[in-house]
Amino acid sequence: MANSVISVISKFIEEHASSTSAKLKLVDAYLLYILLTGAFQFLYCLLVGTFPFNSFLSGFISCVGSFILAVCLRIQINPQNKAEFLSISPERAFADFLFAHTVLHLVVINFVG
Repeated sequence: MANSVISVISKFIEEHASSTSAKLKLVDAYLLYILLTGAFQFLYCLLVGTFPFNSFLSGFISCVGSFILAVCLRIQINPQNKAEFLSISPERAFADFLFAHTVLHLVVINFVG
């Protein structure tokens, strides 16, 4: 059982490395970073507590929102989805990502107080 899981993971990593462009790999690295940051915040909340609850909540919402925005960016700049997003260039998708990210973090900073 463990051997088959390891072989599936290694095959996934090999195919991802060979068939994914550098731009998508960069977005994937950002997604992994955001995922680990959110998991670390949640684990910290479980172990230490949520005394300033607004701080925990705003940090976690920031991670979730950033992850969702990055997934949307990845979907829009993926060459396999070119037919779905004919009117949106990769530059426009990145500009939309930056604008939405700015609005998200303005809301998060406002929520912290």
